[in-house]
Amino acid sequence: MSETSQRKAVVLVSGGMDSAVTVAIAREQGYQVHALSVAYGQRHGSELEASERVSKMLGAVEHKTVHVDLRSIGGSALTADIAVPLDDGAHDGDGHIPVTYVPARNTIMLSIALGWAEVLGSSDIWCGVNAVDYSGYPDCRPAFIEAYERLANVATKAGVEGAGIRIHAPLMAMSKADIAREGARLGVDFAATVSCYQADDQGRACGHCDACRLRAQGFHAAGLPDPTRYA
Repeated sequence: MSETSQRKAVVLVSGGMDSAVTVAIAREQGYQVHALSVAYGQRHGSELEASERVSKMLGAVEHKTVHVDLRSIGGSALTADIAVPLDDGAHDGDGHIPVTYVPARNTIMLSIALGWAEVLGSSDIWCGVNAVDYSGYPDCRPAFIEAYERLANVATKAGVEGAGIRIHAPLMAMSKADIAREGARLGVDFAATVSCYQADDQGRACGHCDACRLRAQGFHAAGLPDPTRYA
């Protein structure tokens, strides 16, 4: 399929394993990927460096980083001077929303993706949210994606004129082990990704935050070696 005949898609890329697999799935389904990352004031820049690396590695036609200052409102361990919980078990399914939740982050990211999709003439936005092995974030649930898709179709020129906007969340019902296996099938180099909430300047992971623990458990459950570089 030629590049000009491919459907265009905006894919949100954080630099972590989930968004990398999402890009790979979109590419496998024949989409021309326009990768979008958001520098929102997160604790470190390693994941943004990884997002550019992963996007290029997986064949995105372009990668764009948009800057939004969520640190100015804070409210999260990722955007304020609040300690990241370590060995906390925040993903144990007890309904607790951990302090690493960033208020309105996914709503804002999807809105930026929606704007770019309209400019590109794309009807498809992809994101790597997951409602199985996740940290209890309300904006990672099917209800949120469904509601946002309805919003997108009443809030945009494309939606009003009938082209329609679709939000793809292919990992929604997958466990971290499922995601690791799917990435392995698609040839994703997970060593190039960064998931840690507090990775160092070289992208090395702490091994103790919620993101690190979920990632390590996923590789273990999938029977795959963990390629993560730890500090």
